[in-house]
Amino acid sequence: MISDKWLSERLQQGLSGGCFPSAAAAVGAGGTVLASAFAGEAPVPGGSPVDAHTRYDMASLSKVLGPTMIALRALEEGTLSLEESVGDFFPDAPADKAGITVLQLMTHTGGFNPSFRLDRLLSDPSEVTECILRYPLEEKPGVRPIYSCMGYILFAKMLEKRFGAPLNRLARERVFDPLGMAETGYCPDPSAVFAATEVDPESGRPWIGVVHDENARFQNGISGNAGVFMPLCDGIRFAEMLACRGGSYLKPETLADAIRNRTPGQEQHRGLGFHLAGTPDCFFSDAVPSACFGHTGFTGTSLLVEPESGFWVLLLSNRVYPTRESTALFPFRRHLHADAWHAFQAG
Repeated sequence: MISDKWLSERLQQGLSGGCFPSAAAAVGAGGTVLASAFAGEAPVPGGSPVDAHTRYDMASLSKVLGPTMIALRALEEGTLSLEESVGDFFPDAPADKAGITVLQLMTHTGGFNPSFRLDRLLSDPSEVTECILRYPLEEKPGVRPIYSCMGYILFAKMLEKRFGAPLNRLARERVFDPLGMAETGYCPDPSAVFAATEVDPESGRPWIGVVHDENARFQNGISGNAGVFMPLCDGIRFAEMLACRGGSYLKPETLADAIRNRTPGQEQHRGLGFHLAGTPDCFFSDAVPSACFGHTGFTGTSLLVEPESGFWVLLLSNRVYPTRESTALFPFRRHLHADAWHAFQAG
C-alpha cells in the first residue's frame, strides 16, 4: 500500500545509494495525494531538511511547465496553430528552417541540433534567435524525433513574439498564477531555500538558485529549454491538473490531443511537448502502461502521469550535485515508477 512511510523508505534507499543528495517526491491519483516524502538537506548536505517548499531546478521539465502549457492554452484560444511555421514568425529565417512548423518544434521533429553552447558562440543573449536559425540542422525536418533544447529555445522566442512579452511573464500569467503555483518561476527570489546543483569548476561553488543549464544561464535564466525552479507543493498542483485531464486549466480534448503519439514507430514517442511511454529506453519503466506521459529534467526531476487511472509520480532531486557524472538516479527512478504502479494497482 502506498503511504508516506512507503515512499520515504524508497527515498532513503536512493539517498543511501548515492542516487541524489536530496529529494522530494509525491505519488497520487487524480486530485488525491497518496504519499509525499523527503530525503536529505538543502542547499547541500548538512543544510536544512528538505520540505515541500524547497525549490529544485527543473531543467528540461521547464519545457512542459512553461512553453508547452503556454502553447496548449494558445491552441485552445486559437491564437496559435500547429501549422504555423518558423518563417511566419521570423521572415528572414533561412530556407532550411523557414518551413519548420509548431507541430515539429513541439514533437522535436524539426531536425535541430540537440544542443550547443550559446555562450561559446555569442557575446549577447539578444543574438540567440539568429544563432539558432543559422546553425546547421542535424536532420531534415520531419524525418525523425531528435530531442532538442535548441528547437525549444527557438519555440519560446516565437511565443514571446506572438504575445509581446518575455517567457517568464507569459509563464507567470498564463500558467503559474492560474494554477496557484505561487512559488514556481524563472529567476526566483534568492531568499528562498534551494537544492544546490553542480559545483562550478571555475569558482568551486555549487549553483544555488541559479539555473544549472548553461544555455539558460547565458539568457539570464529565462529560456525555452530550462530555467524554472519549483517546490514539491507546486509540482503537486501541476501533476494533479494533468492527472485530472486538464482540470479547469485545459480542456480534456486539448490534453488528449497533446498526449497522442505523433511519432509512432520511432525510437522516441512524442506528443505535444510530452515524452510518451512505449519505447525500451524511456525513463518511465517497462512496467507502467504505454499510455503514460511526462517529462524529465537533467538535474534529476521527473513527472509521470497515467491518463486512464490518473496515477502520477513526481520526483524532484538534485542528482547533479556535486557533479553531473552521477547516473545512479536513472535505474532508481525506473524502479520507483514500477514499484509505485504495482502498489497502486494492488490497492
